[in-house]
Amino acid sequence: MGKEFVTVAPASEIPSGSARVFEVRGVSLALCNVEGGIYAIDNICTHDDGPLGNGRLQGCEIECPRHGARFDVRDGSVKRMPAAFPVRTYRTRIQDGKVQVELEP
Repeated sequence: MGKEFVTVAPASEIPSGSARVFEVRGVSLALCNVEGGIYAIDNICTHDDGPLGNGRLQGCEIECPRHGARFDVRDGSVKRMPAAFPVRTYRTRIQDGKVQVELEP
């Protein structure tokens, strides 16, 4: 069976320039608002499992609060060590003012 979009939260709960953490279907997600675009990534740093959603969002990069690794929330790419592997990203969309994320059923 394919993936499906799941409603996570009202878009108004994720102000521009912020990251918020949500648990959906057993997955911890960090939703990040970059200039009105909502991006979803795993809430787990690939360096040491730190909580990315608790990190600082600067432009399109989020910084892990533990050791300072940075990731581009748009594509998951590593922007600063000590992380060596990208973080997983998820497709998002806004439907009736609510953020939806594409997940496995």
